[in-house]
Parts: sequence; C-alpha cells; structure tokens
Amino acid sequence: MSKQQDATATPPDDAPRTRPAPAPDGTAPQLSRRRLLGTVGAAGAAGLVVGGAGGALGASAAQGDAPAALTTLGSTEVAFRTAGAKHQAGITTPLQASGHLVAFDLAPGAGRKEAAALLRRWSQTARELMAGRTPQADTDVALDAGPSSLTVTFGLGRGFFDRTGLTARRPVQLDPLPAFSNDALDPRRSDGDLWIQIGADDALVAFHALRTLQKEAAGAARLRWQMNGFNRTPGATARPMTARNLMGQVDGTNNPKPSDPDFDRRIFVGADTAQEWMRGGSYAVVRRIRMLLDDWEQRSRTEQERVIGRRKDSGAPLTGGTETTPMKLDATGPDGLPVIPADAHARIAAPEANQGAAMLRRPFSFHDGFRDDGAPDAGLLFVCWQADPLRAFTQIQRKLDRGDALSPFLRHEASGLYAVPPAPSDGDYVAQPLLEG
Repeated sequence: MSKQQDATATPPDDAPRTRPAPAPDGTAPQLSRRRLLGTVGAAGAAGLVVGGAGGALGASAAQGDAPAALTTLGSTEVAFRTAGAKHQAGITTPLQASGHLVAFDLAPGAGRKEAAALLRRWSQTARELMAGRTPQADTDVALDAGPSSLTVTFGLGRGFFDRTGLTARRPVQLDPLPAFSNDALDPRRSDGDLWIQIGADDALVAFHALRTLQKEAAGAARLRWQMNGFNRTPGATARPMTARNLMGQVDGTNNPKPSDPDFDRRIFVGADTAQEWMRGGSYAVVRRIRMLLDDWEQRSRTEQERVIGRRKDSGAPLTGGTETTPMKLDATGPDGLPVIPADAHARIAAPEANQGAAMLRRPFSFHDGFRDDGAPDAGLLFVCWQADPLRAFTQIQRKLDRGDALSPFLRHEASGLYAVPPAPSDGDYVAQPLLEG
C-alpha cells in the first residue's frame, strides 16, 4: 500500500466535464435522468446550487414550473471513450466519493458466445449510465440525478480465458501474483472471471450502476464477490487536496502524473505487446487491505510519522518542505541516523528505491462494521494500475514485504489481478477484438 503516488492529476481529455442536459427527443417512453432537471449550463455560469431540501425541486416539478438546474457535482460527465484516449474511464479519472468493486464468474455452461453477449450489453449500458441516461426497465434509483462523474471500468481475470477457450491468448501479465508474508487471503473474495470498478460522486448513482449491471449478468455470469468503498466528496475541502486514508495519512503524494514523459509507458500497454487486443489497456491489481486501526491509533503522532516517513498534517517528507518536496533519502540527523528511517514506508516504496518502478494508485477506503473483538473492519480497497504488474506492483510489494514499518498495521485479506482492455469505439464492446478476433 504505497503512500507515494497521487491519483488526482488527470489529463484534460479524461476529466469530468459539465454538459448541458440533452433536449428530449420525444421518441420513447424511456426517461432520461436529467429530463426533469433543465439545463446545466445555467448552473455552471451562475454558480447555482439546488439548496435546502429536495422538496423544493419536487414541488416545482409537480406544479409544472421551470425545472431547477443540476449542481456542478451532479452534472459532471466522464465519457465512456474520449477522443485521443484509448483507455477506459476510471483509470486516470479523479477519485470519486463513492465506489463499488465487483467480480463475477461465468455461469456453468457459459462460454465465449455468452461472454461476448454479456460484454456487449454491459458496454452499451455503461455508455448510457455514464451519459446520465436511464436504461429501459430501470429501477428509478437515480432518476432525478445527473451522471455525477460516474465511471464503469471492465476487466478480465485469469479464469476468463479458460472459460472462453482463449487460453493461448492470455497475457503472461496475468500469471498469479506471488504469495507475500502478510497475506491472509480469502479465496471467496479474490480473483474472478470478470471484474467491474464503479465510481461516482453520488452514492445512489453508483449503486444504480451496480444494480443495473448485476441484473444484466443474469444467466451469463454469477456474482463472486462485491466490495463497497468511499473517498472524500469533491468540494469538502477549501481547495483540492490529496486524499487521506483511514489512518489519517495523506495518501498518494507521488503518484505518476499524466504530464510525466514516461506516464503512458508505465501505466498503459504499448504497441510492442504480443497481445494486440491489449494495446492501450492496463492491468489492475486489487487488494482488500484491513488496517489495524486500534493498534495504529495507540501510537503517537511522532511514531506514526516515522513509520510513514512523512508529516501527518501536511504530507511533507520528514526532511522538510511541502507535500511535493522530494525526499532527501540521504539526509541524517544529529545522531547520524537517517531522518527518514530505513524502514519507513515512503522510503521503501519510492520509485528511486525500486529501480524506477511505479504504479498509479486509485483506491477507495472501506468500513464494513466491527469485528467480534470490537475492532473496526476498515481499511483500503487498494487498486493500482500499471503496464506490467510484475515490474510494478510485484516488485514494490516484494520490497515492502521484506521490511516495511507499516506492515504490522496491515492485513491483506483479498486479492485480484485483471487485464483491462482499451475502451471500445462507438458501437463496439469491451474486449471485442479478443472475443471475435
């Protein structure tokens, strides 16, 4: 769980954008989630916020008055496929407030044909939901909401290739991850033939997408596991800031940034891959990491900062400066010892300590109640992205496994590795070149 990287920086063509609500086309009884909400442009131009209570909006609609506009939070939209970007949304998209991770196994008897049909359905539904449109036979859970930066990201697990008769086209990057000493993995909450990541800035919008896609899997795939996560809501701080995790630490300072000259090479699969269908795609490693918060919170702030190697209030390295100041790994104190301890998490996970290896971390926090001993069942739904897991996640995690001061406060309880193909063109579906090639 590296604190070294920041998922907040985003290229302009993948950032959520505010769009006017589409005009009704008058062709179908199908409802748009935004049909009752008027134009968004007025909200963006005038800074309008729907305030107080939903009752005001409900009364206006009932009386036939001019509909209120969406707030900026609700109106932001992320394209399923953006011009100039081959990757799926949800990789470089800024962190959303609410998220779901879910894995499915193909149903008994389902094979390549059924998998293709399912991914076609899912891809089309994701396009509709991310644009703020409501599918037919909908539950109406998100009827009065805008897209709220919704993203839906699809991945393929190792078993998918066996079930579809495509083992020969399975990338070597999907070879099983090695075992680590701190693993306590539950196989029932790990792996899976198909994986979906859902994120949105509204919890109902995120749940709506989850429920819709789960229903569409009926007959073709069965739920294997599902996890719920959250982050700080955009606008909750006076200015945009790097997120904090449940340990209270600034988490993600030195993430690779799209402006870095080697960003694409590190995060996305290049043209040199033997698997052409993965060009422009990425690999996701998913880990459910429980934090031993009772133990952590008994440590003083000074102890916590030495474990991490950064100040808790600002995220600055212990060698001084601001959050973005480079760490001085060779700095020593009056006692001759390193200012940033040799086993500090930030030191061990730093790219310069791992032959330049880096991964794009994009996690969610989770809290699933309390354990029998009263301790919180809480921590991080760790999701990281890289062009090659062996050269990124595995290399860094092996280093952490050998002496990270943070490891005693963590338990890795579930794990998954998924190939995430590039975004399909309009009318196509995710992994179509693989399944039809």
